Amino acid sequence: MDEGSGSGNRDVAEFHPWNPHKAAKDIEVGDFYFKRKNYRAAADRYREALSYKDNDADATFRLAVCLEKMGQPDEARKEYEGYLKILPHGPQAQEAQKAIDRLKGTAADVQSDDVKPVQ
Repeated sequence: MDEGSGSGNRDVAEFHPWNPHKAAKDIEVGDFYFKRKNYRAAADRYREALSYKDNDADATFRLAVCLEKMGQPDEARKEYEGYLKILPHGPQAQEAQKAIDRLKGTAADVQSDDVKPVQ
């Protein structure tokens, strides 16, 4: 065997091929964690689902909800916007748009709290 051939080649970066079955299982496990209010674990599973099936609307929306619950409004807003790019008229489109508006409002509130009026 040559030195560069075989399964011992460590120069190759690991990647996940497109696998909708594994993605669906990750979403299912993410939902389990979400129901138990373990949002970090749920978000990790939704991210893993997206590594097997990028642009999965369900995983994207559920990841956004987790990020919002974990107090990461900027990341949550990006995921909600991603959901709307995937399914602009999807089943959670109205909820995603409301969340984006709400999160933009919270970002504006945080910025206005940082700026004190000059007296």
